[in-house]
Amino acid sequence: MNVSRTRNATAVVVVAAGLLLSGCSSSGSGNSGESTTQAAPMAEGDLQDDYQKVIENVLPSVVQIDASDSLGSGVVYDDKGHIVTNAHVVGKERTFKVTTATGEQALTAELVSSYPEQDLAVIKLDDPPSGLKAAEFGDSTKAKVGQIVLAMGSPLGLSSSVTQGIVSATGRTVSEPRSEGSAGATIANMLQTSAAINPGNSGGALVNLDSEVIGIPTLAATDPQMGDGAAPGIGFAIPSSMVKTVVDQIIKDGEVTDSGRAALGITGRTVLGDDYKPAGVAVADTQKDGAAAKAGIEAGDIITKLGDTGITTITSLSEALAGEKPGDKTEVTYTRQGADKTVDVTLGEM
Repeated sequence: MNVSRTRNATAVVVVAAGLLLSGCSSSGSGNSGESTTQAAPMAEGDLQDDYQKVIENVLPSVVQIDASDSLGSGVVYDDKGHIVTNAHVVGKERTFKVTTATGEQALTAELVSSYPEQDLAVIKLDDPPSGLKAAEFGDSTKAKVGQIVLAMGSPLGLSSSVTQGIVSATGRTVSEPRSEGSAGATIANMLQTSAAINPGNSGGALVNLDSEVIGIPTLAATDPQMGDGAAPGIGFAIPSSMVKTVVDQIIKDGEVTDSGRAALGITGRTVLGDDYKPAGVAVADTQKDGAAAKAGIEAGDIITKLGDTGITTITSLSEALAGEKPGDKTEVTYTRQGADKTVDVTLGEM
């Protein structure tokens, strides 16, 4: 399965649509059947009220970001004007126009710092307006499969749009597509959702019914059999636990000082085997005093396994490392001049 970033929009097509809520009913007879039928509309009304309450609470904290040649979304992080979004939304830009949910005149903002390794960035409004409302970030570790969520953002440039769905899965490790010379981030513990995520939703809010942001929508899956068209109902969001870790460091120090991400400390490239299929990662260089160098791994070695996980590509190595932590000890299997070797490695930090 492929994934695509949800940043750019070059055309907008608006289709009027309504939301149809249907209640559940159970088989029965007599009075119990009648009471079940009467209770359904009330349940629908309660859920609709919950949706509207969440939207009233959170949507004012979701903004549209104009990054010169692209549009994305962002979430107000505090009343000082800090806004969290995706690194791929800000790209290489340093100044931005920000439009709030009220649709008033665009505000100006500047980049504080970008952290492409986790596809997160923080920008700051030059002149935060009075009454700026920060979103409440919840605990994404408590997210459950089947939990109702709303995605808020500016898909296709349609600001203040809301879609609904559920948490479809947790703990996904997803690698972003390469672009503009970037290898693409590999992000662990992502939330998968069925809420529609379209171009422009990147950097917005994935919200639970307690009006808490539990994720930042970032990627939509694509289906190669459909010419890499969107795979409906499969989107991914960076968990709020990671968002808070990264953003708090950027606001405090101007950069990420503790990534919490494991690393081997190598520069590598995917190599092909005799069958012309990916067969491992060739080490092009090792960082001095890095984890690999300390374990005796050298340039020219071909890494084929990390722990029990087979390594065939740079992406598979990144995904394997995403499940580890700095300081963890693991075995690395590699080939040197045709001979297989295995060493114990204490992983470093990205």
